Amino acid sequence: MPLSEHEQKLLEQLEKQLHEDDPKFANSMGSDPGRSWSTRHVVIGVLCALAGVFLLLVGVTLQNIFVGVLGFVVMGGGVYFATMRSSRGRPGSKAGTGKAGKPRSSFMSSLEERWDERRRGES
Repeated sequence: MPLSEHEQKLLEQLEKQLHEDDPKFANSMGSDPGRSWSTRHVVIGVLCALAGVFLLLVGVTLQNIFVGVLGFVVMGGGVYFATMRSSRGRPGSKAGTGKAGKPRSSFMSSLEERWDERRRGES
């Protein structure tokens, strides 16, 4: 359910006041519209982390320090890769733009766009 116009104005005023009072905190808590979670990064990172856990267990089972350390490094790299945020605003990237070059306003609008594109492709 979308916010009413009055609620949107109140929210904008509160956000502006927070940025004026404590800009460092506001920037750390706010979401950067140019950065987003990447499903690809999460999936690859989780797979790498699982592979790292497997290598770590194999290293412990075989009592091989090198394999255990390698597994730990792969696991840590996978977690880091999964939590990395990707940049939306890269040149040549379509992720940050809508049909007419407008930035996407919400998750639902992007789903609506994808639905419209599918419907056009079927006819």
